[in-house]
Amino acid sequence: MKAILTGHTRGLGAALAHELLSRGIPVLGLARGDAATLQSSFPALLTQVKLDLSDGAALSAWLSGDALRDYLAGCATSLLLNNAGTVQPMGALAGQDPDAIARAIALNVAAPLMLTAAVVRASPGAQQRIVHVSSGAGRSAYPGWSVYCATKAALDQHASAAALDATPGLRICSLAPGVIDTPMQAEIRATSASQFPLRERFVELKRSGALRTPAACAAQLIDYLLGADFGKRPVHDLRN
Repeated sequence: MKAILTGHTRGLGAALAHELLSRGIPVLGLARGDAATLQSSFPALLTQVKLDLSDGAALSAWLSGDALRDYLAGCATSLLLNNAGTVQPMGALAGQDPDAIARAIALNVAAPLMLTAAVVRASPGAQQRIVHVSSGAGRSAYPGWSVYCATKAALDQHASAAALDATPGLRICSLAPGVIDTPMQAEIRATSASQFPLRERFVELKRSGALRTPAACAAQLIDYLLGADFGKRPVHDLRN
């Protein structure tokens, strides 16, 4: 069993990487930076590739090589965790930069879809378990989050349609993990109310201690990913 994980250097991604590595599962981490502490703790299990996943051309070039196929060669079970994402740009349409929209779609949608297809192609005959880290924002609209909501809804629809293909060996789920105390949450709280009218709701979640720790969420998510029920529902919420 081997895992590919995007955005493994911070937040939930770092917690997911630590959880997988602690269970003895090798991880190929894809991110703009690297995770030095994780690398020193798990030198034999962690492979890192510096890659800007919002750059579609760079991702396409990497996927056109042999690195992914070589990493998964002989692996009986391939895990893909599409975790990397951005909540930007926030705000009403008139304040959104078109280039920021393009980068968000590339990171939140194009990269997960590209990697999903690539992993399936690179590991024929293997069992594949693929999780898109989605959000409740993909299922409920929020003011100021039109891009974020749309991109997370795209992941939900992708998993639903891919499940209908009934590819042998493939289990896929677009999974909302709940509200977690991550740098993205801090970014949301730092946003002005004019950009995100529901900002105070998220401030209160932090103030009241309602945010889950990344470690606790990661442990539950990996348990679910490896469990017998994974993939029975292509769109799911980890809190249910």
